[in-house]
Amino acid sequence: MRDIGTLLEALPYIREFHGKTVVIKYGGAAMEDPSLREEFARDVVLLKYVGLNPIVVHGGGPDITAYMERLGLPVEFVGGLRVSDEGTVEVAKMVLVGKVNKEIVLRVNRHGQPAIGLCGDDGSLFRVSRRKAPGGEDIGFVGCIERVDVDVLNHVATDYIPVIASVGADRDGRSYNVNADEAAGAVAGAMGAYKVVFLTDVPGWLADPADPGSLIGQASTEQVRDALEGLDGGMRPKLQACVDAIGAGVSAAHILDGRLAHSLLLELFTDEGIGTKIEASA
Repeated sequence: MRDIGTLLEALPYIREFHGKTVVIKYGGAAMEDPSLREEFARDVVLLKYVGLNPIVVHGGGPDITAYMERLGLPVEFVGGLRVSDEGTVEVAKMVLVGKVNKEIVLRVNRHGQPAIGLCGDDGSLFRVSRRKAPGGEDIGFVGCIERVDVDVLNHVATDYIPVIASVGADRDGRSYNVNADEAAGAVAGAMGAYKVVFLTDVPGWLADPADPGSLIGQASTEQVRDALEGLDGGMRPKLQACVDAIGAGVSAAHILDGRLAHSLLLELFTDEGIGTKIEASA
């Protein structure tokens, strides 16, 4: 009877989310573990079948790092952002667009829904400009998204699940590496998404990064802004993306543990939920 109870528990959420857009930032262990990769594809297909409009935005940091190391290129991060010269951007585009994106598309297709792979260059989906690290350091060809062309996504998302690789170009056609968290937040805001979800390798936003038990279950954008200045590493761009998306009208942002199978469904369709939920300040 627990299975029936779970279905009944999900029903009001399915009704609430029907026809709504949910942007999912896909990364971390959920992309690296073979069984989790398959479960994620099934979960996204299920969202489409029950009437949501999922949009997947992905990175591929470990794959990029692995290829850079094989090519003898330096790997460096500042404030959670990859320092990117022209060689780094070239590798990132090859890995993200040519390898990772197509693998995700194939898995989603195989589980029953047609997906279309995109990157920021397609249809000028992302227009970017050069950005600096939070401390003002020059980190090379790392892009800050100025505009998301929602017409491209609206056309695609009607019949397909868009899967977006986080690269883009500026007005002059120069290519940039774009942080996938920032890209997901920008897509969610531009699309007027109902929710944006970030899959990561920790239980959520932790008050003490060394203590998995220090999960912050709920937070306001004001609390996040107050904390951002003291943060470093990969959680910083995720939290900044949450704030930016909510500021653009997204109702809520969630940071979930992608190491847990079906964490996406558990957050969206159960009363208890998991991870960290961030909403606008009262």
